[in-house]
Amino acid sequence: MDQATADSIDSADLRGLSAADVAERVAAGQTNAFSADSSRSAWNIVRANVFTLFNAIVAACFLVLLLLGRWQDALFGVAALSNAVIGCVQEFRAKAALDRLALLNAPRARVRREGVDTEIAPPDVVRDDLLVLRAGDQVPADAVVVDSRGLQIDESMLTGESDAVDKRPEDEALSGSIVVAGEGTARVVRVGSESYANTFAAEAKRFQLVSSELRTSVDRVLKWVGWGIGPIGLLVLNAQMMVAGGWVQAWQQGTWQQAVVNTIASLTAMIPLGLVLMTSIAFAVGAARLAGQKVLVNELPAVEGLARVDVICLDKTGTLTAGEIRFDDVLTLEESAGWRTALAWYGAAADANATAKCLREPFPLDEPIEAARRIPFSSARKWSAVSFASGGTWILGAPEMVFGDLAADASSELGAAVTRLASSGRRTLVLAHSGAALDDIDVEEERLPAAPVAVAVLTFVEAVRPDAADALAYFREQGVGVRVISGDNPRTVAAIAREVGLEVDEGYDARRLPEDDAELGLVLEQHNVFGRVTPDQKRRMVTALQARGHVVAMTGDGVNDALAIKTADIGIAMNSGAAATKAVARLVLLDGRFSHLPSVVAEGRQVIANIERVSMLFLTKTVYATGLAVLFGALVMEFPFLPRQLSITDGLTIGIPAFFLALLPNTQRYVPGFLRRSLSFAIPAGLVIAVSLTLYTRVAMSIGLSVEQLRTGATIILAIVAIWVLTVLSRPVTRVKVLVIGAMFIALTAIFTVPALGEFFQLRDPGEDGAAVITVVVVVAIGAIEVVRFAHRRFVRRSLVARSGGRPDEIDDATATSARRRPSAVSAAIVLVYVGGFINTALGIVVLLARYGVPDDLVLPTSLVGAATVLLGLLTVAGGSALSRGSALARNLLTAYLALLGVLQAVAMILTELDPVLTVALVAAVAVIIAIWVPAGSRRWFHPAPAGRGASTPSG
Repeated sequence: MDQATADSIDSADLRGLSAADVAERVAAGQTNAFSADSSRSAWNIVRANVFTLFNAIVAACFLVLLLLGRWQDALFGVAALSNAVIGCVQEFRAKAALDRLALLNAPRARVRREGVDTEIAPPDVVRDDLLVLRAGDQVPADAVVVDSRGLQIDESMLTGESDAVDKRPEDEALSGSIVVAGEGTARVVRVGSESYANTFAAEAKRFQLVSSELRTSVDRVLKWVGWGIGPIGLLVLNAQMMVAGGWVQAWQQGTWQQAVVNTIASLTAMIPLGLVLMTSIAFAVGAARLAGQKVLVNELPAVEGLARVDVICLDKTGTLTAGEIRFDDVLTLEESAGWRTALAWYGAAADANATAKCLREPFPLDEPIEAARRIPFSSARKWSAVSFASGGTWILGAPEMVFGDLAADASSELGAAVTRLASSGRRTLVLAHSGAALDDIDVEEERLPAAPVAVAVLTFVEAVRPDAADALAYFREQGVGVRVISGDNPRTVAAIAREVGLEVDEGYDARRLPEDDAELGLVLEQHNVFGRVTPDQKRRMVTALQARGHVVAMTGDGVNDALAIKTADIGIAMNSGAAATKAVARLVLLDGRFSHLPSVVAEGRQVIANIERVSMLFLTKTVYATGLAVLFGALVMEFPFLPRQLSITDGLTIGIPAFFLALLPNTQRYVPGFLRRSLSFAIPAGLVIAVSLTLYTRVAMSIGLSVEQLRTGATIILAIVAIWVLTVLSRPVTRVKVLVIGAMFIALTAIFTVPALGEFFQLRDPGEDGAAVITVVVVVAIGAIEVVRFAHRRFVRRSLVARSGGRPDEIDDATATSARRRPSAVSAAIVLVYVGGFINTALGIVVLLARYGVPDDLVLPTSLVGAATVLLGLLTVAGGSALSRGSALARNLLTAYLALLGVLQAVAMILTELDPVLTVALVAAVAVIIAIWVPAGSRRWFHPAPAGRGASTPSG
């Protein structure tokens, strides 16, 4: 339909379109249907997981190996493809769950058709529909105002203008804007993709990236690797060609192919592909888990943002209280004819808010009354007024906003009543009367009539949510500050806050808030409960807290909360709230249960804490791969791995266990500086591994090991040390983590034991001399890794103390046991555990390599005994520091480990000729068990794990 046809519709006709008119416009495609994702689009998911720079590098390397006929070395391509598929599947599953919830909880549009007001889905709005707009609505399509009764619209999300705009007939109402006061009707002029909100994509899209330290940090690492991979690749290629006899000779003799394969092995190892995958999966799974708890996540990175929140601002109504307001009583201050009729009119008004609607039952309207003039309620001024033909004006609103300081003056009749009733937790409103009727200027300027007189004080009660007290207690325990912000009387808000466990004497009256943002931030640090807060003040309070370095979450349900929710780092809306509020929120509590907030914060903390742990695995790999590339390139040495051999360690020590670690429960508090902490471990640990492998290669070459033997030894070293790094980063070791680590070690053992796998991965017997070198390098490397972990923990601890301004014991509750004196038997046991763990690891390696010198029928049992000994050596060291903290679970697990070690050592005595060394290790294991169980002081020292720690031992 063209504009002439639209203009032909009589704008005075307020009956709206007929069914035939609607059908005609639907047939012409003039509907408001518009495809806008509430979550990531399918193309964005595929692009993020498939079409990346590093996937392109991996694909190119994969193709080169296939062309060279070295498909056995192209396993990393399969792993990269699996990463992309798993990432896409997980995100698509999360997207499907989120989109289903978004569809079920989509906002409704109110239109008038054939004289009847009807709620329909926004896409069903057609051009020339008559929108019926009321406070709390979000305008679904661009429209021109036809009728206005105090209509005010906030367009800040579209235009940046913070003040609400008065709308009069012929003014334009833009789609996406919010009705904050009054009511009116508007004729739709633009729909679908033509509407302002849909063309203004940067603001209108529901999915947009929130601030994400995880993604920013990962992108920074990828950028560093991207800059370095080219020059380092050329350095490695040149070295491999020189080792092959020089560029000319290598090309002529065909040895350039092995040089290329070695270079590809070096380059693919540098790329932390799995880190991007794990970040995406953690976000997606976190969002899906929250969806299962009836929490709609509009933006996936908001899951991480939850972990960073350190102040949560709560609107009282609908958050601390159930949101169901009930009329309580009326206290008459002065007899004035018609006051009951005035209350009845307020309750029956079409645009009555939840509070006014409570008046319908106690004050029924017998017959309709026409208002001569009226000023609709506004959250900013907190009162409304109406004049009838009979004369005078009736005002209903907050006592302090109608009568100012008089309403808080206990010496006046009004002030005494309001103070007493508000202090009991009741919401108070005053009904006042003025002899002067409203005129056009009063309505235009929203001005109170002269000389109002308080006629009655009305009280309303709200039921406190039964789960509110527990939720607030959780936030206090987790160090999250709570600010209660409400438009009600400060005394009422304070009374409710006390009821849910907050320690507060009297609420702060927001009318006294300073205009200066710095001073406002100081007030917010000193007070927790605020009343008589306007919507703009809520927004300013959020901004002031952010300016002081806080990460702020804001919850609410009313349209007066929309600005603050949009401004907050994480906006959380109740599903029962206004459509406009839900539209700007990052999260929506679909069942309105405040008790979900602790689990929401816990989910965010789990995501970021697990990704921090997993990132250290991937970054350690990137560092040692980069270090190896640089060292072997600079020293012109042949790279000590085939790509297929690196696939062993990549998959079994990083990729697969990282998938489990990223999704395990984790309640660690968030502290800024994720990348710095990760690199403070990854860089020194990666350098230890790179230097160890370089030194091993030098020694192996000097004692005459063949290339195949050298590569096998390097693979064994890297596998064991990488498993050790995995164990170190998995602390506190839980039953699940033991199963994961054990399964990975069993898989590694199978690869080194099963002949077919050994042949495929080109693993050869390193010989007696090689075995000795491997054992020494592994023991030295894992010792250095333990030193790195110890230094890393001290570094992190100092960082946390510096950030908190407190003492170390305020940061780590596990040090609470330091106040007790540790028994000497336990101290001796701890020393024996550490020493024994390293010795058993070394013995396990020796037994594992001894399989090359035993009869064929003993190869498998010897390999299994050696591998199990190494694994239990790892686990005993992991439990060593837990003993110092008195964990009863650690004692039980350690006893089980040592008992198994005793059995394995007895078996090893039968299979090998290491009886003296194994006897000493067996005696040490028995001594540890006695030391932690027999002395009375030891029995008193150990205690059950604190509640909330589950089955985990304290970190090592």
